[in-house]
Amino acid sequence: MREIVLDTETTGLSPLEGHRLLEIGAVEIVHQAPTGRVFHHLINPERDVPEDAVRVHGHTAEVLKDKPVFAAVVEDFLAFVGDAALVIHNAEFDMRFVNAELARLGREPIGMDRVVDTLALARRKHPGQPNSLDALCDRYRIDRSKRVKHGALLDAEILVEIYGELTGGRQRSLSFDERRESGSSAMEPARRRTAPRPLRVSHLRPEEAEAHAGHVATLGEGALWRLYQSPEAASAAD
Repeated sequence: MREIVLDTETTGLSPLEGHRLLEIGAVEIVHQAPTGRVFHHLINPERDVPEDAVRVHGHTAEVLKDKPVFAAVVEDFLAFVGDAALVIHNAEFDMRFVNAELARLGREPIGMDRVVDTLALARRKHPGQPNSLDALCDRYRIDRSKRVKHGALLDAEILVEIYGELTGGRQRSLSFDERRESGSSAMEPARRRTAPRPLRVSHLRPEEAEAHAGHVATLGEGALWRLYQSPEAASAAD
């Protein structure tokens, strides 16, 4: 199943107050495994960026003034998303902004029926506990050392791992940087062991081995110890 794990950064808390998107980060996953395909854009919000918001994500209006506006990236964004479900933490917040930007362009909104809210999943799984991204990273021992400030793509990558934990504790099996460099688009299957493990050398003294064999002999023919004895030791026990 193809899904898109998505995060955004904005100029403020509500599009009803004139705030805009300024960053979109999205990661494609298939059966909850990242494929290596990502969508990431900084966006010119066409307005100022309040200091409170800059302290959260670090993006100033000066940095963003030469970035593309949302209208310039919307086709690529919608093509990347396609008809996949969206996985978002605190989804209502991000979707309000995404749909507000789509509405500005006369485009159809993305329905919430396509959205999986990992905050809701976390609250059901861990009721009464902190369920922010940072709290979930700490709970599941997911590395968040690079998360000095919020970043849409970094947070989406972290959310991939959190989503796996919330839906069954998937084994974390990849590095996003390595996938981007290699261009890998699927998880490699585990390699089957082709050679037997080497036998371990026993360090028992002869008298200890003899005493153990005598004890095993008292346990009967069905004793599990006989499965681990060499044929010579098994004969001695008989």
